[in-house]
Amino acid sequence: MIDRLERNIRYLRVSITELCNLRCRYCMPEDGVCKKRHEEMLTEEELIRAIRAAASLGIEKLRITGGEPLVKKNVVSICRRAAEVEGIREVCLTTNGVLLPQLAKPLKEAGVSRINMSLDTLNPEKYAYITRIGTLDQAMAGLEAALDAGFEKVKINAVLIGGFNDDEIVPLAELTKKYPVDVRFIEMMPMYDSGDFDSKAFIPYTTVLDKLPEAVETAPDGGVARLYRLPGGQGSIGLISPVSAHFCGTCNRIRLTADGKVKPCLHSGDEYSLKGLDYDGMVAVLKDAIWNKPAWHGELSAENRSQAGRNMNQIGG
Repeated sequence: MIDRLERNIRYLRVSITELCNLRCRYCMPEDGVCKKRHEEMLTEEELIRAIRAAASLGIEKLRITGGEPLVKKNVVSICRRAAEVEGIREVCLTTNGVLLPQLAKPLKEAGVSRINMSLDTLNPEKYAYITRIGTLDQAMAGLEAALDAGFEKVKINAVLIGGFNDDEIVPLAELTKKYPVDVRFIEMMPMYDSGDFDSKAFIPYTTVLDKLPEAVETAPDGGVARLYRLPGGQGSIGLISPVSAHFCGTCNRIRLTADGKVKPCLHSGDEYSLKGLDYDGMVAVLKDAIWNKPAWHGELSAENRSQAGRNMNQIGG
């Protein structure tokens, strides 16, 4: 569907849970989230109905997110059914990787074609710090499991955090030499409750290029990342700049939260509820949400926080 600014909205990010088995400092509070009542959340049937409704309006790509989607007991069923929806050409999934040793192969068999895995550091102590309760060994086991499962593409997402991992840009980028993976550096966004970080933590994507002078720019792949490649790299390096150089004018995505709210923009407080609606009702609400997608997300900085009104785990990473 074309929105009022003539952007072709083809990409839906679907959060299936707000819960997570880690507590990353830029994503959620240390004590986790207040678990909502079961009846407040979308059921599997409602999720699939929403995906069918979205596909009828031209959505072709799905990304399953959380929280941590792999803690959802019926994640494989959701992915399988989503992949079978007419019009859906690609089902991807974003995860912290901790549960991939058990679930990578079932997810691949269910129709998930691509995996994005969060990995902000290769230092065990720093990994334990940023996730609060995770271990680097768990993450690396998840990466190996994803590669063994044979997904079409495996990407590593590293959030750029000044004073934390800007000294690891080179070793993170060099994962593209060691493994057949893409590594994407994403500017940290000043979300609703990311109070652990001051202005020095919010560094621009150009920091990566300063540290990787040998990186060669390559052709875009239709996504929002600027793409580069290291000599000898098996995969690409992507730079995503929602803060310093936004891409709102070409944004082709909307989001659906686990409690059934359509967010046409990650950083807007605008939400449209699908909970409890039949198919036709969902189509009507989705049309309204897409048509009213904001022109841009407004100024983002340490001083100008996101207007999303939720933490990242409550929206979908």
